[in-house]
Amino acid sequence: MKLKIVHAPPPVSDTERPAPRWAVRLAYALPLLLLPSCLWRLPFALHFDMGQVQDLAMPPYWVSIPYVLTLSVLSEAIALLTTGLVRGWGEVAPAWIPVIGGRRIRPMAAAVPAVLGGLILTVLFTDVPIGDGRSLTLYGIVESVGYANGTWHALATVCVTPIAAWGPITIALGVAYYRRRTTPSPGSSCRRGVSRAVGAGAGRTEADGRETAHQQALPESTSRRQRTVGRAGCADHVRATSWGRWARLFL
Repeated sequence: MKLKIVHAPPPVSDTERPAPRWAVRLAYALPLLLLPSCLWRLPFALHFDMGQVQDLAMPPYWVSIPYVLTLSVLSEAIALLTTGLVRGWGEVAPAWIPVIGGRRIRPMAAAVPAVLGGLILTVLFTDVPIGDGRSLTLYGIVESVGYANGTWHALATVCVTPIAAWGPITIALGVAYYRRRTTPSPGSSCRRGVSRAVGAGAGRTEADGRETAHQQALPESTSRRQRTVGRAGCADHVRATSWGRWARLFL
């Protein structure tokens, strides 16, 4: 049985406009990118220090187990939720959600939380080494954690380092989502132009019909000179309109 959390992206996008291929790949790779750090964190719930050398006392089990499990599950849940930025359920809320089910999601309602969340994650998981085993983080200058040997240190580096890309990836997906939802498609302007042309043609046809009906309603006593003047005026109007259209093309 194949779990849904690891299913492959659909061959055909179910979004209104196809999401960029790079965005789809990043969105589906993000849960797998965070999985090593979530697994590496689990032994700490049982007070196994994963080779770290530090004098900090471990909290009791009734605190460490729920805390570590909740943190790991929540991290994966948020990463899976990010795939909505490249899926159809990120544009139209699923029907089973109360109140908003089946309604279209405004672009800003999804893009703003994604970008703000990405900024917060970037600040939380970014540290700048400043030498002497110290790093500059959100919490200030902290001492780097020591390890019993190089193997434990290499394992921690491989598992924990990818989490630093969580924030930038979320920001990139949020921006791509907003641009995809708000940028007009190339054919939309053509369709609007065709619609306007059809409407204008229909208006001209209706006006021509009214003019023909008016001419037919003229009494027989109307002089030929009046008809000739009317036709000349219409010709002048047509020429003026044509010149106006050509002039607008170059102004």
